[in-house]
Amino acid sequence: MKNSQLYKGSLNTIIMKLLEENGKMYGYEITQKVKAITKGELNITEGALYPALHKLEAEGLLDVEIEKVDNRMRKYYKLTESGQKETVNRLSELEDFIRNMQSLVNPKPNLEF
Repeated sequence: MKNSQLYKGSLNTIIMKLLEENGKMYGYEITQKVKAITKGELNITEGALYPALHKLEAEGLLDVEIEKVDNRMRKYYKLTESGQKETVNRLSELEDFIRNMQSLVNPKPNLEF
């Protein structure tokens, strides 16, 4: 991952947002979607993705469906009902964080303390 320290804390939210938008996805599909959306700026490694997926599943936020595709078994991940609710919460937190970071990085002039 490029700038991994900055993205690391947002990985679960990124995964959840993609699943919210796409219904169900398999791991490689998630990595490629992130790469495409960010025009190659963010590459999620398997070593980062799968532990995050397993943690979200253990927390009850994801369900796993196994399907046979081209004579191979493929794991699809999708949000549970509680995962859908948690996605809304995490996206709201992330938007607040981004807004606060923008205020700190690019403060508006004439702020009085």
